[in-house]
Amino acid sequence: MGLPSRYADHARLVLYGTLGIIFSVKGSESSTQAEEKIWSIIKDIPDPEIPVVTLDELGIIRGVAGSETTASITITPTFSGCPALDLMKDEIVVRLKSAGFESVDVLVVYSPPWTTDWIAPVAHEKLKKFGIYPPPRHEGQFEIILQEMVPCPFCDSSRTEVRNHFGPTPCRALGYCFSCQQPFEWFKPI
Repeated sequence: MGLPSRYADHARLVLYGTLGIIFSVKGSESSTQAEEKIWSIIKDIPDPEIPVVTLDELGIIRGVAGSETTASITITPTFSGCPALDLMKDEIVVRLKSAGFESVDVLVVYSPPWTTDWIAPVAHEKLKKFGIYPPPRHEGQFEIILQEMVPCPFCDSSRTEVRNHFGPTPCRALGYCFSCQQPFEWFKPI
């Protein structure tokens, strides 16, 4: 079974596939002190490609399990070929080992696939201030969203156009605002 978004239900524990590892979802009543410690250590790790938001805020960190000396973290990258995947895994391991955890495993899961619906509301605001228009919530209804033009993150004008559907990363596109004459990026809804 896949790991549900912790933003949807904070009070659930999830069973990861056939490994039999119980992962704690942030803030759940059943979280152990060790798991809460793990969350506190990794919650502010910035995304390597968009450092104004954290992996936690992007919904990449899906769950944690652990004890006083071991930690297992489950992550779902934004794309299966995400070029920053190794950087994310390495930073999680470095942070936890420097905090005293002897054994750290970072499990990468692709099912369910990451979706922009997992991005926390606070990250939407941070992205917009950074000049990247955040994706709207779509709950799987892509058809209408992909046809809509996104407003400018700088001046909120709707007088914009897509200049390139392929931005600096696979999850972003490039736009242009005719009102403030600024180029901007926008997070593709996926």
